Amino acid sequence: MKAAPAQPVDAFETPGLARRLAAFLYEGVLLFGVLMIAGYLYSSLTQQHHALRGQAGLQAFLFIVLAIYFVWFWSHGGQTVAMRAWHVRLLTHDGRPVGPARATLRYLASWVWFVPALVTAWLAGLHSAAQIFTLMAVGVIAYALLSRLHPQRQFWHDALCGTQLVTWRPAARRAQSGA
Repeated sequence: MKAAPAQPVDAFETPGLARRLAAFLYEGVLLFGVLMIAGYLYSSLTQQHHALRGQAGLQAFLFIVLAIYFVWFWSHGGQTVAMRAWHVRLLTHDGRPVGPARATLRYLASWVWFVPALVTAWLAGLHSAAQIFTLMAVGVIAYALLSRLHPQRQFWHDALCGTQLVTWRPAARRAQSGA
């Protein structure tokens, strides 16, 4: 059986940068709760009583929790909760749904949003939360603005992974007839 032909890339509209960043912020709010629960679970299971003990293990655990979250949603419908709310969907560059391997690659590549700022903070010896947050905010905004240099206005980790963010509105619900 043949797979359904993919839609041409031009058939999809790239969501505006403001809408993608709004979904990004909303995702952060939602993930705050996910990570709080995961952190509580980790500290309970490992008997971690001090935040600085076992910090590397906690960070690795949260990294995996985030990977499961994103890979699951991206490979099962192409939308996280925040992406659904902002009508954004992840597809391959040729318009097909994203599989788990490509979703995992995108998850790893998407850390480019944060890694340069975190490495800079580490190299500069910054410890102030305000300084690190400011550095990360500047890094995120700079990276987002780089999408303006891409021909389809996609983020560069999407170009690397062969994925694209598209505007995706749900089909209109059929009016229910009164019976």
